[in-house]
Amino acid sequence: MNQLHTPKASRNQDTGRESFMSSSMGSGSIRRSAGALFRGVLSAAGAKPGTFSDVPTTFCASTASTDPSAATTATTALASGAAGNAGRTARNGFPVRSVAALAASGLLATPLLAGTAYADPKTPAPPRKMSQIGGDRLGTPGVQVTPKPGAPKLPGPDALTARSWIVSDAASGKVLAAKNPHWKLAPASTLKMLFADTVMPKFPKNQKYTVKPADLAGMGAGSSLVGIKENLTYTVHDLWLGVFLRSGNDAVHTLSAMNGGTEATVAEMQKHAKELNANDTHVVTPDGYDAPGQVSSAYDLSLFARSGLQNADFREYCSTASAQFPGDKGKDGKRATFGIQNTNRLLSGDYDIKPYPGIAGVKNGSTTNAGSTFTGVAQRGDRKLLVTVMNPEKKEHNEAYKEAAKLLDWGFAAADKVEPVGRLVGPRSEDDGTGAAKGGGKNGHGNTQAALDSTDSSAGAWTTLGIAGGALVLLGVVAMAVHRRWPLPELVRGRRPRK
Repeated sequence: MNQLHTPKASRNQDTGRESFMSSSMGSGSIRRSAGALFRGVLSAAGAKPGTFSDVPTTFCASTASTDPSAATTATTALASGAAGNAGRTARNGFPVRSVAALAASGLLATPLLAGTAYADPKTPAPPRKMSQIGGDRLGTPGVQVTPKPGAPKLPGPDALTARSWIVSDAASGKVLAAKNPHWKLAPASTLKMLFADTVMPKFPKNQKYTVKPADLAGMGAGSSLVGIKENLTYTVHDLWLGVFLRSGNDAVHTLSAMNGGTEATVAEMQKHAKELNANDTHVVTPDGYDAPGQVSSAYDLSLFARSGLQNADFREYCSTASAQFPGDKGKDGKRATFGIQNTNRLLSGDYDIKPYPGIAGVKNGSTTNAGSTFTGVAQRGDRKLLVTVMNPEKKEHNEAYKEAAKLLDWGFAAADKVEPVGRLVGPRSEDDGTGAAKGGGKNGHGNTQAALDSTDSSAGAWTTLGIAGGALVLLGVVAMAVHRRWPLPELVRGRRPRK
């Protein structure tokens, strides 16, 4: 299952609060999830599955393969519960004594239980094969990390419950670790990064536009809004603040109207995604509102952020914590203003989370279909890291931000102590996604590591490392390795809330 199905009604309220998302993980969820997985175990072992025939064994195996480190925890907890409750029957009708028997036989230690701490029987498993753009391992299900001696351990599966995540070096593009980064999932308002990267260069920030009633038509029910009013005039600068701080779909639709309409803008976004080698992405709406077939991936969202951050205006908007936004006209004809705050809680903070040290953007999202999504960039010293988290299984308040913060903490500590497992590729005009330069012979993914190992110490330009054309002809499958170090300036200095 490559994507989630869109429900009939969707709520797209990227307000930084997730209280409208009812928790699906009550106190009995782990027991139910584990029990569901035992159905597949029993079926495989020839035991009677009782009432559990609705859960396919293939789902259990596929889910389990994503995170083997969780098997021990699940085994210990379930076996302990079974030992203390022998003879009793669980709420779902599964005999606990059978659990004890499985524990004694060693079946509980099989990989079928791995990664189930926050699993739900209806949660889809990642595809067994996904895109390999950026490296073979990025297309392999499960956590991918290659620690060197002395490297800090990744947070455990109870701490990182997102279906998909990736942490990478924003400058070099080296991927430090990832979990299902090419899994196609609903993106929510993180797709607005692609919208901004596509449309922002077209209009100067001081350009003014008077909103027409038709500009605000077609927004989905429950859309997040900044409060744009028809027949009032706004600057492009105002509109982009509305997009990034309040995730305003009304601001997106207004800018889309300026750009020739929603349909034209969606087409341009899709074309730009293709140019960025973001092949997991299918755009249906410019604002990320849930729509059938609309998907992206943690990998692609990181590409959008990395590309957008080359633009000084993009960096300004995504790193602004608060601002004043134009309101209605008063009786004296003057426009009032009202304060807006960035819904990125690693930037603005919340009652249960502090602003992350060194955070400089980028974009958050939350919808019925996508759950919570977040892409962030942070800087410590000269190192800049990108992190994307999609749909944590743990439905706690601000969970996506909390998991992103854990990944950033780990990434800053581990950056020089892990071997890259892949890379964020450059645009299609320069990079074919395999580590080979355009114009050279195809080399599959064999040259990806060569591209990762080639280091450019000078920031600010593309660096092409290769061999002479004659040698290319002679070797046939050997191509030039492209390594991009993005000219990202210092991101944090000068970032202040705008008033």
